[in-house]
Amino acid sequence: MAEEIASQDAYARQTDAEVLELADGGLVLDRTVFYARGGGQPGDQGLIRWPDGEVRVVDTVRRGGIPVHVLEGSAPPPGTRVVAGIDWERRYLLMRTHTALHSLSAIIWRDFDAKVTGGNMEPGVARMDFELEGISVEFGQQVEDKLNEELGADHPVEILFLPRAEALADPDLIRTKVNLLPDFIDPIRVVHIIGLDKQADGGTHVASTLEVGTVRVVKTESKGKANKRIRIELM
Repeated sequence: MAEEIASQDAYARQTDAEVLELADGGLVLDRTVFYARGGGQPGDQGLIRWPDGEVRVVDTVRRGGIPVHVLEGSAPPPGTRVVAGIDWERRYLLMRTHTALHSLSAIIWRDFDAKVTGGNMEPGVARMDFELEGISVEFGQQVEDKLNEELGADHPVEILFLPRAEALADPDLIRTKVNLLPDFIDPIRVVHIIGLDKQADGGTHVASTLEVGTVRVVKTESKGKANKRIRIELM
């Protein structure tokens, strides 16, 4: 199994690694700082370099549980020692965006008792759907104010790994309408925004809500009965 450094250290930008195998237009490394697409967060992009060349990584996906680096160009053969580095500016923006979304869902859960029904993000922009009966522009402004207040409170963010039974015994950890955690995951990775939120999650986050900066609610819309969407962007 490949060592996935991002699951414990989201700030690691590059690592030495060895090519294990080639797989469907991509390659597998024995260790990587690249985050494989999942949970609404896009896969990392970046560059893999070795003494005789380099190749751009245009996406990182998970196949059979293993991160696969999707390449734009020719891959080095198995056994090659490489340096794998992410596009840090893009990743850091995704980290800020992801922490903003967790903070948003925490506020909606805390103040309006509504679960998440869906979501998606790109660098600096995102949307999240909630089990709400109604929504309005005024509601969006109220949420924006609450969100920026909490982000500015400088809540530390920590990563925990909890035994599955302990994690699932806490109803606050699963905020989605449907539990999306496969049965084989144990322990469960938890993102804890201290004083605000604690959720099961596999993505990358900043170390403090203050790093997110100011967030704007750009649109609120109804996507059907009890399914309302909030779109945000980082300023």
